[in-house]
Amino acid sequence: NFGLAISEGKLAEPLKQLKVKGLAQALDQIKLVCQKNQINSIVIGLPDGKLVGKVREFGHQLQKKTNLPVSFQEEATPSQEAIKKMIEAKKPLKKRQKQEHIFAACIILQNYLDQ
Repeated sequence: NFGLAISEGKLAEPLKQLKVKGLAQALDQIKLVCQKNQINSIVIGLPDGKLVGKVREFGHQLQKKTNLPVSFQEEATPSQEAIKKMIEAKKPLKKRQKQEHIFAACIILQNYLDQ
């Protein structure tokens, strides 16, 4: 699952969550979202640990597929921060579980925009 966020300036907003099966479907779905929303650059959260190489390779593949520049943003702890913000907003548990990836994507993008 991928959480997607969007920005038309200096404020990130949640967009949607993509459920995909495999790399090819992920690349195709993200390309469609980029075309539909007239995206001009992509920011990908970069996790700590052993997944860094896979995420960077995914970013490279996505750049080739979309012909858009791809940047990486350190994730730190966006999932925990997203859950905290949803609890503060009094989101029900079921909704929090469904939207965690979207809110994490929003936090990652906002951190990127703030730099």
